[in-house]
Amino acid sequence: MSDVFYAKSPGNQGYIKNMEVVGYHDLNGVMAFQMALHKTDDGRYYMYCGSFKGAGWNIIEVTDPAKPRHVKFFECCDPQEYQKQSTPKIQIADGLMIAALGGGIPFLHGCKPEDKAINGLQIYDIREDPENPKLLSYWSTGIENGMGVHRFAYNGGNYVYMPAECPGFVGFIVRVLDISDPTHPVECGRWWMPEQFKDGMDEGTYPVGHDAEKDWPMCHACTIPGDGRKQIYMGYFGGGGIILDVENPAQPKKLGQLKMQPPFAGKNCGARCHTFLPLTGRDFAVLTNEGERFAFFDKEKIQKGNHPGAQPMNNLHMLDVSDPSDPVLVAEFPYPEVPESFPYPNFNDCGIGCQGPFGPHNIHEPMGKPWLEDNPNRVYCCYFHAGLRVYDVSDPYYIKEEAYFIPPNPEKKLFEVPMPGPFLGTTEDIVVDDRGYIYIDTLHDGMYILRMKGE
Repeated sequence: MSDVFYAKSPGNQGYIKNMEVVGYHDLNGVMAFQMALHKTDDGRYYMYCGSFKGAGWNIIEVTDPAKPRHVKFFECCDPQEYQKQSTPKIQIADGLMIAALGGGIPFLHGCKPEDKAINGLQIYDIREDPENPKLLSYWSTGIENGMGVHRFAYNGGNYVYMPAECPGFVGFIVRVLDISDPTHPVECGRWWMPEQFKDGMDEGTYPVGHDAEKDWPMCHACTIPGDGRKQIYMGYFGGGGIILDVENPAQPKKLGQLKMQPPFAGKNCGARCHTFLPLTGRDFAVLTNEGERFAFFDKEKIQKGNHPGAQPMNNLHMLDVSDPSDPVLVAEFPYPEVPESFPYPNFNDCGIGCQGPFGPHNIHEPMGKPWLEDNPNRVYCCYFHAGLRVYDVSDPYYIKEEAYFIPPNPEKKLFEVPMPGPFLGTTEDIVVDDRGYIYIDTLHDGMYILRMKGE
């Protein structure tokens, strides 16, 4: 029987190695997705939590990580009118909170395809009053009730680089927003792969997103190097990892590309190539293939679905990017360590009844923000039901796992959605601050705050 404060019930306390849990907050029953940290001039810390399903954001003060304080939940729209609304992605820099708006996915969010959602970006001022963001502007993608904007990049200055839907294109392309006047954002540039241009294509001939049977390209995430390089690193679904030159943001140019599918990714996994993270001050970058949440699968769904049979491997990969025009795969990250008392032999066959689409999700992205930890020798990854994983990448060819935390299993749904598979503790997104505190949010659960032992 456990007496740790974060246990859900006796015997349901999760698994931990070389870490300790400092704090926890249930986020008032709202499931968070991407999080962004703001540090005030007087040293206070605030976490802004995008919502996996919901029409707004939680604000949590984490100045004392052991006692996170819920400030408020504030809405972007009427949740009764916009029942497909999701506010999944968020970035903070230069006293601005920039938040993505989009529509949920029925099998993940329990919404209907015909439900309404607002799509685009909202820009807020939080410098003056971090507890009461002031709306400055709204920018629309131009497509109603779609997916909107996904995992975008902003580290201050005049430009936002975002995977976004766009009229006349398939899936997310790269759109560059000039916010030099944050009250009047203007698109100033865009980039796409040729397959994404709809002109001349028949409706229904192009697969998109989770339903794509092959290697259709679309931008999933943009990341900015933390050392001043005028480049954008992108996970581009079936397009692999792509590096853009943005010396002139109005005319992005492709520098290099490495496809990973096949043999990696595909079938029931998520974003194929998810995130491409340059390591600050080094000639290496980490490229990830997204897995998927096992709660939404069972043996029957996999065997009788669109993508039956064995599922391709999803993993974190180390790339040499010393020549951006020629990114080269040089090492693989190790398989996550399975705790001795874990109820399953591994994370691939983990309660589904067959091998599932196991793999990583989000990694910590410093992007040169001084209030975030930027250690180019360490990688933090939320690995879905394998939990938080911390890696030593000081030797890029011999990568070692340092620590892990698999949270307790959730014991109730935060919103109604079919879940035929196991309801496992599942990590989603991660932020690490300049004090070394590690924040993770979880599937149908709250936010955990951790730190490495001895640090």
